[in-house]
Amino acid sequence: MARPDPALLDPTRYPFACEIATRFADLDTNMHLNNVALAGIIEDARVRFHAASGYHVAMEGWTAMVANLTIDYVGQAFYPAPVTLHIGATEVGRTSYRVAQLVCQADSAVALARSVMVCVKDDRPFPIPDSFRESVKPWMFRP
Repeated sequence: MARPDPALLDPTRYPFACEIATRFADLDTNMHLNNVALAGIIEDARVRFHAASGYHVAMEGWTAMVANLTIDYVGQAFYPAPVTLHIGATEVGRTSYRVAQLVCQADSAVALARSVMVCVKDDRPFPIPDSFRESVKPWMFRP
């Protein structure tokens, strides 16, 4: 596996951050957070990002679905310390947009997730409206 782009591992480049508590139930037999538990935390944070960014208001008449999710595990996370997720949109295409999420614990990178969100209307890909393109600008990853 190639190392992720160092820019994506810099939390200051992301416009949004949230802290999520870890749970004892998230541990695996090696006493660190299970990869599946981290995937759930990543999902939770992506929903928080969309709520904070006004995503649901900007997508009136259409919805979006996760078409692809990749997670690079770059470190270990442990209970009971919380994790902080740094999130930003990285690209807006014709019918989809991309979101990057950096998961950190105690200032160390734990995981990097990248999602492709496809806009959908009437069960088909739907062109992203200009109103969404405008509203997402402040929530973009800072190059």
